[in-house]
Amino acid sequence: MKPQVTIYQRESCHLCEIAAAQLAQLRTDYEFELELVDIESSDDLHQRYLERIPVVALDGVELYDFEIDLDDLNSRLLEASAR
Repeated sequence: MKPQVTIYQRESCHLCEIAAAQLAQLRTDYEFELELVDIESSDDLHQRYLERIPVVALDGVELYDFEIDLDDLNSRLLEASAR
């Protein structure tokens, strides 16, 4: 089963655009499902993530706020791919 990476984001967010581009680049090296969640799609998501976006989760576990630790995520995706 492919790992699931989720990015909680919103339009006109510069850091979100950077994170999405980094994840797109990682998809050239690793197979994973990528889910983009607009936090403005619900009041609950907006309230939960507004001060922290982008937030990136791997298989439901939130790992990074504001920016991705690419070395850490590479290690995690490599480990997940080996399962």
